[in-house]
Amino acid sequence: MTRCAITNRKIVSSEEQAARLALLDLARRCAQTGIDYLQLREKDLGAAEMVSLARRILTELSGSQTRLLINGRLDVALAAGAHGVHLTSREGELTPAQVRSIFPEAIVSVSCHTLDDIWRSLDADFLLFGPVFEKSVAGERISKGSGLELLREACLTAGHVPVLALGGITAENTSACLEAGAAGIAGIRLFL
Repeated sequence: MTRCAITNRKIVSSEEQAARLALLDLARRCAQTGIDYLQLREKDLGAAEMVSLARRILTELSGSQTRLLINGRLDVALAAGAHGVHLTSREGELTPAQVRSIFPEAIVSVSCHTLDDIWRSLDADFLLFGPVFEKSVAGERISKGSGLELLREACLTAGHVPVLALGGITAENTSACLEAGAAGIAGIRLFL
């Protein structure tokens, strides 16, 4: 089973230094426990801050099989020496083919929310599909889940491209995602 941990320092701590230290701790734990991918998804940071943070994370991952993907920032991935980049499936955004024309050895993943998104992203190395389950924070629903049946259709549509289930994934529902055809799981809170 493929596992992808996604960062969000703002849910870890409101104090910036503590939050960044928590990200480094997450990277260490990913390396120690064999998490396949760590997606650095800190959208509010500027390029220089992202490069610096990514380099520190890469130091923590050194010698492990965990690969660092930078969310939506090819420039940061290249400057930091990351293993690849994670993209959105929105039309008009960067595509896996465009990434590989600049960064041929990049691992490229894409977030998909519909079957059309999957059709547009079949040249990725793997896809994140979701949200599969309803996501709630402090009892308040953030997003409605698309369900296991749509996950199954997404996996069939993707064919040879691995699909990781995303959104509301827990230890309790992981096996249902795998039974629906997912190659693995991805999440933020799941790996904290």
